[in-house]
Amino acid sequence: MTMDCSESAMMQATSRRALLLGGASFAAWAYLPKFARAADGRDPRFVVMILRGALDGLATVAPLGDPDYAGLHGAIALRGDGPNAAVMLDAFFGLHPAMPEFARMYRAKQAAVVHAVATSYRDRSHFDGQDVLESGFPGPGRVQSGWLNRALEALPKGERVTSALAVGPTTPLVLRGTAPTVGWAPTALPQAADDTAMRLLELYQHRDPVLASALTQGLQLEKQAQGDDMKPKPGGGGAAAMRLVARGAAKLMAADDGPRIGALAFDGWDTHANEGGPVGRLAQLLGGLDAALAEFQNGLGARWRDTVIVVATEFGRTARINGTEGTDHGTGTIALLAGGAVGGGRMITDWPGLKPANLYQARDLAPTTDLRAVIKGVLHDQFGIAERVLAEAVFPDSAPVKPMKGLVA
Repeated sequence: MTMDCSESAMMQATSRRALLLGGASFAAWAYLPKFARAADGRDPRFVVMILRGALDGLATVAPLGDPDYAGLHGAIALRGDGPNAAVMLDAFFGLHPAMPEFARMYRAKQAAVVHAVATSYRDRSHFDGQDVLESGFPGPGRVQSGWLNRALEALPKGERVTSALAVGPTTPLVLRGTAPTVGWAPTALPQAADDTAMRLLELYQHRDPVLASALTQGLQLEKQAQGDDMKPKPGGGGAAAMRLVARGAAKLMAADDGPRIGALAFDGWDTHANEGGPVGRLAQLLGGLDAALAEFQNGLGARWRDTVIVVATEFGRTARINGTEGTDHGTGTIALLAGGAVGGGRMITDWPGLKPANLYQARDLAPTTDLRAVIKGVLHDQFGIAERVLAEAVFPDSAPVKPMKGLVA
């Protein structure tokens, strides 16, 4: 068993995140100024989707124009023609066919792709990689708070719109910190927390039947998890869960008194074996992600025009497939942006190429863009957070990483 697979097994054994809603955890924060009173009339929303397990960026947005791609990805490589062909985003890159909704948003200039992107982390541990992705610190180990929570604290003071809501076994680290929250964590609930969950359920039975259904499912799954017959199955049912959770989140965020910022975390993206190409395991997960993005667009309604969604993962996967037609832990990958406020219809990349000499440590897509630059650019343009604050408080010790410009239309 490889070190990569050992860590995956440890994650399955030590966490029951994958049980809730078939592999999804959700948290939404709402302690924000009422931006609708801003001079320009905007009332921006911001959503972070974290794909835990390391997304194969080369399989999701394939560099079909790179002469080395097909040989490296072998049997799971996408193709530009034939059955289940990739959707060409330009003359060089093709999108996985399981994501037609994202392709539609891209054509409507409401989605963009940043390729060959990575955090500052350069090793291949899920635990440490997720800590860096969600904490915003340059390295692992300092995980008391998340960068999105610190961004909330940096926002100008103003009228608060509602209390916070967290649904899931754990609040994603990216939103942990000192901002107040009303939370529901169905893993090992004490009685007081269980009472809170039931009050939330009663409240949303009338206000939001979809979210109430999700809460009910979570409670039911938690009871089943107490028995030996319910074992964690990362990715199992995850595609359907993504859609369900996104639908409930979008309804909450569309309300005048609802959250302005949300974070969703989905497990199951560790594709060491049987990853699949245009069809298969990864295709099912990408279909769930695609449906979740569509649920946000539909559910947010008129709020969609002021929304930015960022999809990110802790690191990428190897350029070459392994002996089980999967991919091992890598480095460079993709970040996806979607929303009516996105300056979309663009592939954003400084493409490094896939020749052996160009690969990172002779195995991975080399990262040429810092993910922090992407997120900084969105936070600056969407909420007006100053560059100095982003460099010192939101992403500490990151002054050389400048916010990417033009991501928000």
